[in-house]
Amino acid sequence: MNHPMRKCALVALTLSVGIGQAYAEQTKRVDVMLVGGGIMSSTLAVWLSELEPGWSMEMVERLDQVAEESSNGWNNAGTGHSALAELNYTPEKDGKVDITKAVEINEAFQITRQFLAWQVKTGVLKNPRSFINSTPHMSFVWGDDNIRFLKKRYEALQASPLFRPMQYSEDPEQIKQWVPLMMEGRDPTQKIAATWTPIGTDVNFGEITRQFVSHLQSRDNFNLKLSTEVRDITRNDDGSWHVEYKNLKDGTTAATDAKFLFIGAGGAALPLLQKSGIEEAKDYAGFPVGGSFLVTDNPEVAQQHMAKAYGIASTGAPPMSVPHLDTRVLDGKRVILFGPFATFSTKFLKEGSYFDLPASTTLHNLWPMVRVGVREFDLVQYLAGQLMQSDDDRFEALRTYFPHAKKEEWRLWQAGQRVQIIKRDAEKGGVLKLGTEVVASEDRTIAGLLGASPGASTAAPIMLNVLETVFKEKVATQEWQAKIKQIVPSYGTKLNDSAAATQKEWNYTAEVLQLEKPPVIDASVGTTVAPSQPVESKPENDMAL
Repeated sequence: MNHPMRKCALVALTLSVGIGQAYAEQTKRVDVMLVGGGIMSSTLAVWLSELEPGWSMEMVERLDQVAEESSNGWNNAGTGHSALAELNYTPEKDGKVDITKAVEINEAFQITRQFLAWQVKTGVLKNPRSFINSTPHMSFVWGDDNIRFLKKRYEALQASPLFRPMQYSEDPEQIKQWVPLMMEGRDPTQKIAATWTPIGTDVNFGEITRQFVSHLQSRDNFNLKLSTEVRDITRNDDGSWHVEYKNLKDGTTAATDAKFLFIGAGGAALPLLQKSGIEEAKDYAGFPVGGSFLVTDNPEVAQQHMAKAYGIASTGAPPMSVPHLDTRVLDGKRVILFGPFATFSTKFLKEGSYFDLPASTTLHNLWPMVRVGVREFDLVQYLAGQLMQSDDDRFEALRTYFPHAKKEEWRLWQAGQRVQIIKRDAEKGGVLKLGTEVVASEDRTIAGLLGASPGASTAAPIMLNVLETVFKEKVATQEWQAKIKQIVPSYGTKLNDSAAATQKEWNYTAEVLQLEKPPVIDASVGTTVAPSQPVESKPENDMAL
């Protein structure tokens, strides 16, 4: 006679074997698996398709389309971040402005420009005007201390050819030529200053992502799974990674074994790295920060502003919260965004779960989070102040940049969620890191990207860094070296060291990407032949211009 408990055990064993067989039957093997359908994963996939066209790849995206989270044009500022306007990249230390980070960010964006230009030349990307447009970058400040700092910043940046086209002015009439919308109705007694450079860009990273993935899908060895959520990540005996996932539409489950696994899932990258069990993931925690923008698509207003005008961040504000009045080209139309205004949610993604933050908290990262919370009290105060803002408060902030703004012409738009990195530190317990960081396992079979700013603008160099980290033997080969230098001609050199090299790169990428012709860099330090009038960009299909 069979015991009831024995029957239950037998049924459980049968079910377990059945499920195991189902996974075994559905498990396929690929060389590379990419989790997340945004700019980071798609950029890495394009790099690898160039360097190793025979490798098989699979991309898994939780939403119904790619580029719907942080990469979506409406969920980010669309700035081609190159430190031309962002004051946080040039801190003042002991009375001197340090331009090291600014040069680093600018150099990174030049790699992005070259990478995009190559993709246009080879037909991976189509009409450049659909995803990148010339848009001057400027810094705009008021008040004696801020004006003093901006002038010192300008003078320091003139040491680098990457910043020579920048112009500085305290003259309201000159600034009005650059940004008339920001000057009309402004108090004539207010002391202001601005820097302006014509070589900035507005970039739609969502459109780039969509075109990248469309090209990848034309290849026989690339597979895209949409509406598919990763449920578990485990290591196989042979060192490869077993990724189990579920189709959110029909509930079916399947799995893929990958020799190399990349997690480029924005805010979801940390929880997924934690699922993998790698030691390196234990060093990190995440702090989510969202943002919203005021938006106007009134063509009469948008036509008056052609710039990305950045101000100075409030005390305690993270870099992504620096106020800016931006010209954007989205869906073929010119609009203006102002913000961001910080928001807070325990979600790690815009379409995430309110349990994301608590679920990512572990015994390993709890103490670093507590330490950072105590030390970064200014940030806590800043977020609290932002959350208490009313619609009137946000509109008054807009009017400090656009005095004649009319409230009825603007609407509030919730942008994407970003997750700032908190990293365990032996001395301080934990530190808040405001950049991006590649996390890779010791055996280099899995890597993920954590962090926020400058993000998408530096996807090409960041993914190149991933290649150098996880495929360093391959990168060292003549074949990979030759191909990388074909894609990025300046690879291995510093444009900052040569005005001639900078000019050559600017001219090449501007021509291919259909950007405004760049200024001519004079050999004399601190001078440049630059246009005196603002650059006028006419985006594709913008009938209002």
